[in-house]
Amino acid sequence: MISISKLYCGGTAESDGLRYGHGGQGPQVGAGAPPVSAAAAERHPVTVWNVTRTCNLHCIHCYTDSDAKKYGGELNLDEGKALIRDLAGFQIPALLFSGGEPLARPDLFDLVAYARSFGIRPTLSTNGTLIIGETARRIKEVGFTYVGISLDGIGEINDRFRGVSGAFDRAVRGFKACVEVGQRVGLRLTLTRHNFANLHGIFDFIERERIDRACFYHLVYSGRGGQIAGDDLSREETRQALDVILERTEDFHRRGLNKEILTVDNHVDGIYLYLKRLAKDPARAEQVLKLLVWNGGGMYSSGVGIGDIDFQGNVHADQFWMHHSFGNVRQRPFSRIWTDTSDPLMAGLKNRRARLKGRCAPDICKWFDACGGAMRVRADLVYNDPWAPEPACYLTDEEMGFTKEKQETVKARGEDFPMPEFSRPLRTIPPQIPERPPVTSCTGGVDS
Repeated sequence: MISISKLYCGGTAESDGLRYGHGGQGPQVGAGAPPVSAAAAERHPVTVWNVTRTCNLHCIHCYTDSDAKKYGGELNLDEGKALIRDLAGFQIPALLFSGGEPLARPDLFDLVAYARSFGIRPTLSTNGTLIIGETARRIKEVGFTYVGISLDGIGEINDRFRGVSGAFDRAVRGFKACVEVGQRVGLRLTLTRHNFANLHGIFDFIERERIDRACFYHLVYSGRGGQIAGDDLSREETRQALDVILERTEDFHRRGLNKEILTVDNHVDGIYLYLKRLAKDPARAEQVLKLLVWNGGGMYSSGVGIGDIDFQGNVHADQFWMHHSFGNVRQRPFSRIWTDTSDPLMAGLKNRRARLKGRCAPDICKWFDACGGAMRVRADLVYNDPWAPEPACYLTDEEMGFTKEKQETVKARGEDFPMPEFSRPLRTIPPQIPERPPVTSCTGGVDS
């Protein structure tokens, strides 16, 4: 994640300590967690747990390919509690309950309360359509520190993404219900060609609905996301989208509106932000660069600072790596799986500096220490090579210092990967999770 609010505007938020080593506010991270002054490489992972694959919507970019049906083999309550105990002992800083739609799981609140009893900070990733007044109160009372509601446009734009008419209105109802009970809530949006032109409308919505936080995600081609890769932003459109995000975040900050704005899944954003700030305020820009280098970008993200456990207990480098599992928590605890580097991918993610190729190699890209090679899963899906260059890098050759000499070096190494205008994947890989027969109804208030 790149905090636009902190880096571009000098704001502060609770999560800054985790992301930049200092400058956060709010409660201390989970009991026994590494201090925020620890090196980013030493952190234990913020962990995503996909507690169910069932979902009442059918989003066109869903990385888990979820639907409104029951799926077999999901971790049960006792297995979930055993997982939570291990995560607590491993001192993870936060546990993100995701799906599918996590509110479709009937025992979700039991699991969250159990996590809280061990000092784990729980957050919720939801489509928001199942949140009404009573649900919002339960979310607040059980102790979720944050609720992220996915919204991918205003009105019909969102409904087309979500595959269900009326999804926008129901998500808005969820936002309002959370705000009414004082629950910290944020908006999560995946940037595509269908919504980036309406970003000003999204920022207006954030202000109007009194939303605390917004995360703008770059598209990753996992699950059904691979089917819409052609809708990804071009490099120029990505730059235009970032310009709007920077402009509107700065406007919020200037007017004293306490909104945390972040971009997610492309660490190149940090470099682009730095270059923009450098043109306006060189002294501030140097502070920004120091924070980016401390964070390390992609170098300390997937497989290091973030991990994922899917519905059936398989462990992944992040939630977009469903096609590669390091093991299953039913056979080995997450803490042992995560620290086992016998898998070449896990070993590489924990030491990617020695493996990255082409434009992303540390001796080629001048910004490697601040960007860290960005998203390895996107490179794997586009080039069938997790160490290939980030295909969604939108910096120019001049901006990244890709001189003619360095271009010749890359060619001599046989690492001259083509950079597509749109980062279309060469392969589409569905999650490696067995399908189950559809049912006529779903639990937990999910539409059939």
